[in-house]
Amino acid sequence: MDEASEGSRLLLQEEGGGGDRERLLLPQDADLITGDGSVDTKGRPAPKYTTGNWRACFSILGNEFCERLAYYGIARNLVTYLKVNLHLGNLEAARSVTTWQGTCYLTPLIGAILADSYWGKYWTIAVFSSVYFIGLAILTLSASVPAMQPPTCLGTVCPEASLLQYGIFFIGLYMIALGTGGIKPCVSSFGADQFDDTDQAERAKKTSFFNWFYFCISMGSFISGTIIVWIQDNSGWGIGFAIPTISMALAIACFFAASNIYRYQKPGGSPLTRICQVAVAAFRKRHAKFPSDLSLLYEVDGQTSAIAGSRKLEHTNELKFLDRAAISSADVKSKPFTDPWKLCTVTQVEELKILIRMFPIWATTIIFSAVYAQNSSLFVEQGMVLDKRLGSFSIPPASLSTFDVISVIIWIPLYDRILVPIARRFTGREKGFSELQRIGIGLVLSILAMVSAALVELKRLEIARSEGLIHEKVDVPMSILWQIPQYFLVGAAEVFTAIGQVDFFYDQGPDAMRSLCCTCYSFSGRLCKLNRTDPGFIHYNSRRRSWMDI
Repeated sequence: MDEASEGSRLLLQEEGGGGDRERLLLPQDADLITGDGSVDTKGRPAPKYTTGNWRACFSILGNEFCERLAYYGIARNLVTYLKVNLHLGNLEAARSVTTWQGTCYLTPLIGAILADSYWGKYWTIAVFSSVYFIGLAILTLSASVPAMQPPTCLGTVCPEASLLQYGIFFIGLYMIALGTGGIKPCVSSFGADQFDDTDQAERAKKTSFFNWFYFCISMGSFISGTIIVWIQDNSGWGIGFAIPTISMALAIACFFAASNIYRYQKPGGSPLTRICQVAVAAFRKRHAKFPSDLSLLYEVDGQTSAIAGSRKLEHTNELKFLDRAAISSADVKSKPFTDPWKLCTVTQVEELKILIRMFPIWATTIIFSAVYAQNSSLFVEQGMVLDKRLGSFSIPPASLSTFDVISVIIWIPLYDRILVPIARRFTGREKGFSELQRIGIGLVLSILAMVSAALVELKRLEIARSEGLIHEKVDVPMSILWQIPQYFLVGAAEVFTAIGQVDFFYDQGPDAMRSLCCTCYSFSGRLCKLNRTDPGFIHYNSRRRSWMDI
């Protein structure tokens, strides 16, 4: 399958009584093919009625569900495996998991650059999925073969794992990090590529795709955090890791099953190189005067862009200093070649302008990521000092994050099937809400989640004072179930902000940079994990005592 192949003629495939045949594409055939430049498996203009759309997306959604089930099947209980089977201490195990998760957040940049620049999304997903599967297989072998694990503990004496045993396990683990990171920015954007941007009906379906895409992520996470974790704790780690491995094999099979009906966007070359070219060219010509008619700024002739897989972008008047990169001499168009480090097209300049204009939106969504990060930090700490009893059962504080996932699973169908049709009547938008409206609603819900957590904390402190439990190492007689609303509100905020953010970056991002733009969400999450000034780290007084100790 060659996404970058281009024939000298535009051909259209037809189905006839004697089988498929090809003919020249005629002007009256415009309604039969996509208008966004996508091609079919053989590099021809993609037929609108036999490729893409939901028929192709079902395979992508199945792939995402199985892949997320595999990922969370490893991630949810990884710290337990490191402590119990590899005999790492608490600090070492936690540090190893944090480092691995950080790698999972950073590797999407590799996949995004390769997809947008050279391989295309399809082959990037295919290659990194194979790496992913091999990593899972190595982990399964490591957990199944006794020689690949240290001897069992004798009382309190736990033999250390050998260098070889550590090496095999962590090679598999970091192959998973590379695999999941490599495909993460590509799958959502590849799914969105199946809907024609120039067709209003298909554009509306794209937002619905992002909703169900996130639904599949949440379902995979929910099943992994309940069923697979239980299997690992009760039936052994060999079978507990084998299930994610089999799930990843199903994900790969599901993805390849629809190869003949996918729509493909051609890679446009390195986006980072194009960004640097605009910056350098604009700086070199910082003293150049703008032409009186800005339509004279340099752009290639014809209807297609000089960037493969990208449509031409209209000139905008913002960030005008960058336009200097497209100031050309009168005879430049007569030359067969121009130096892109001295002269860039208007489309190339507009790509950088779009990225700069999107940055403030990305920055505001860090607020949501900071709230979401409390699910595994501040909220858990709060739960640890509340009454965890439910009859004879003790509720693990971290398990309440399941209500966040349940909230997402409930809210996505409600949003897609009820809220959007109602909003459509008032806004006149096919999507119901614009991407920014959706993100804004989610940010408000994020604030309400923290307000709910604050009210619970105020009540806990009040009870602690009234019961004389200040500075006592005992649980406050207030049920941990009071935390459910804050988890539920975070889940609702995800449906609005997280999905709205992916939709926004895909929709507004340049055609040839969509995988790169879709990595923005994971980077905002990673910044919050690195940020040591979130609420989980500022609740200390001058004596280094946390208010949670009250």
